[in-house]
Amino acid sequence: MRPARIGIDLGGTKIEIVVLREDGEPCWRRRVPTPQGDYSATLRTIAALVEEAEHSTGRRATVGIGIPGSPSPVDGRIRNANSTCLNGRPLQQDLEALLARPLRLSNDANCFTVSEAADGAGAGLRTVFGVILGTGVGGGIVLDGRLLTGANAIAGEWGHNPLPLPAGDDLPLPACYCGRQGCIETYLSGPGMAADHLRHGGEAFDAPTIVRAAEAGDRLCASTLARYEDRLARALAGVINLLDPDVIVLGGGLSCIGRLYRNVPEKWRVHVFSDRVDTRLLPARHGDASGVRGAAWLWPAARA
Repeated sequence: MRPARIGIDLGGTKIEIVVLREDGEPCWRRRVPTPQGDYSATLRTIAALVEEAEHSTGRRATVGIGIPGSPSPVDGRIRNANSTCLNGRPLQQDLEALLARPLRLSNDANCFTVSEAADGAGAGLRTVFGVILGTGVGGGIVLDGRLLTGANAIAGEWGHNPLPLPAGDDLPLPACYCGRQGCIETYLSGPGMAADHLRHGGEAFDAPTIVRAAEAGDRLCASTLARYEDRLARALAGVINLLDPDVIVLGGGLSCIGRLYRNVPEKWRVHVFSDRVDTRLLPARHGDASGVRGAAWLWPAARA
């Protein structure tokens, strides 16, 4: 029997694992909390999930992992991860030793974009820009069905560009974990929305609470959500001006805010260098399962 493919999405708050059959359909999945700030416990959790998956399905599998951040092309150690306990660590080598097999590892937004370009919201389109709006903010690019990684392996790392045209309510520039100020991630991540709400006189609400309250008519929460939409429009207009994608696909927890798909394209028009904007803004077809599916597909079917 041919081995199955395992995909793992290593997120800031949860670790998800899925086993795919040869036809790409999931046959087993599990989701557990991510050990916070504990690298060794994270390794043990991933190894235990792989063992459980293979025991439950009765099949040894290839393993692909989507992570926040990316492996450095210099030494393979993780860099740029908002789960900072991963930074500087030889994650792939350590997991390969624990699991006694080679792994494939890529940025989580890249995995998400691969999935959505293959048979999701971007299927059949030439240029797909995938966006993660969650604990962090990331991006991935698929051109003509191929993932673009770039000379420095940072293609699509849109969240650590500065927010375009900061003024007024955007100031002072928030500090980012990466050491810079005013990164798109500091405004458009879930924690970024919560921090912005607090800075403007709101209560210490998380992003889902702000969205629910805004929909229920809370004035301060509605203002926070309006600022979020304006910033998202400015930031994505920069992507359109540079990449001119056919579609921008949103994933992550904040992609569930339905009004974004109506309001943001209306707002980005003034910032896009064109007389018309045909780029579509769409939610992920596979929802929060897209990243973990894409991780499994880091091993092509012919090798699985």
